[in-house]
Amino acid sequence: MAKASTTEVFNCTPEQFYKIIADYEKYPEFLSEVKQCKVLKTEGHRKLVEYSVAVIKSFKYSLWMTETPSSGITWEFASGDMFKTSIGSWKLEPEAGKTRATYSVEATFSMFVPGPIANALVSVNLPNMMSAYHKRVKQVYGV
Repeated sequence: MAKASTTEVFNCTPEQFYKIIADYEKYPEFLSEVKQCKVLKTEGHRKLVEYSVAVIKSFKYSLWMTETPSSGITWEFASGDMFKTSIGSWKLEPEAGKTRATYSVEATFSMFVPGPIANALVSVNLPNMMSAYHKRVKQVYGV
């Protein structure tokens, strides 16, 4: 199983950051690899979200997102052609008026991918993704 995790401090409150990470349909506005993102179904605090992404090649997958307002989101794989499994989370913690956000993901691929390559595929975009979230916080909240 390929794994990646990173923690960053964002210049906004956990409530503010949660609003950004839970607004899935806006992801294409600031995450360059996400071409489309739509909520297919809502069941209480769970949403089935379909992602259309382009990383090396274009593919789609759906995740069940379980939301806990202001403290985080967890997800599990629902369907798609690239992954066999995918679980992950955003964990949000207050830190002196800011947000300590930990992003973690674990995935297995539907085709054979050697371990080191699988880990690289899961983690290669993390720095760019985190940078995009920092820019989004600045854009939305002006901080």
